[in-house]
Amino acid sequence: QVQLAESGGGSVQAGGSLRLSCAASGVIQHTYCMAWFRQAPGKEREGVAFLNRGSGTVYYGEAVKGRFTISQEYDQKMVYLQMNRLTPDDTAMYYCEARSGPCGAQHLEQRYFEWWGQGTQVTVSS
Repeated sequence: QVQLAESGGGSVQAGGSLRLSCAASGVIQHTYCMAWFRQAPGKEREGVAFLNRGSGTVYYGEAVKGRFTISQEYDQKMVYLQMNRLTPDDTAMYYCEARSGPCGAQHLEQRYFEWWGQGTQVTVSS
């Protein structure tokens, strides 16, 4: 079983930055994929950033490429999301998620992930 706990959300003005953290506990295999998704009110959950723990391969959603960076501290089972140049469109609840296998380009959707945390709110004002 995997438990995920997000932190670091908050309110920021457009153009600002935030760093989200995800603490994973339980059995986190070398082959797992860790990810950040987000969901705004009335919208579907959207994949933001993905990281394969073993290879370090990363993927990003089109909306955040060049602005967000996913990283990890492998031994501490921590995953981070550095968010720069935030805009009001980035306002959402952000979820840390885990998949019991590596991510390829075909896995960047909610339905392929088995565990997620309670989320942390990010609000960007104009």
